[in-house]
Amino acid sequence: MTTLVFATNNGHKLQEVRDILGDQYKIVSLQDIDCVGEIPETADTLEGNALLKARFIHKHYGYTCFADDTGLEVTVLNNQPGVHSARYAGEEKNDQANRTKLIKTICRLDDRSARFRTVIALIKDGKEYLFEGIIKGQIVMYERGEGGFGYDSIFVPDGYKETFAEMPGALKNSISHRANAIHKLRKFLNETQ
Repeated sequence: MTTLVFATNNGHKLQEVRDILGDQYKIVSLQDIDCVGEIPETADTLEGNALLKARFIHKHYGYTCFADDTGLEVTVLNNQPGVHSARYAGEEKNDQANRTKLIKTICRLDDRSARFRTVIALIKDGKEYLFEGIIKGQIVMYERGEGGFGYDSIFVPDGYKETFAEMPGALKNSISHRANAIHKLRKFLNETQ
């Protein structure tokens, strides 16, 4: 079984990726390789942040690794909060405050279309690869559901009535932005083994 380091300390993301990739790969986290602390995410794009994290792990630990960065891009806000999604309401990364700020910002606007976009950076055999996943949807004005994390309770993907937070995990993991990017990653890994 191939071991891959996923450059994250986010338990929700780690479990999603493990569920999507299945038993074919052993996915380990930063904690599993004794990498403590936050890897700086100072780039101004999702691609840049994903590469920063993957490069850090590859340089300091030598593992085949991947990292992701995800943003919620709201059409009427010129695709903001985007790369700043995790810290939209402040540097402390507060999901509730982020959702509250977004709802207040767009509550009087007619266009509530948005998309989640994930970019995964993989470093394998010293080469860098990028994979993108996107899902479009709408922002709702009140939170719904107990599952998920981040903006999941206010995002309804196109073609569905439930927010990500209302969906069973298996359904979300089959259609989400992260799932789309991970499926591309898995296809690439399977073809290059």
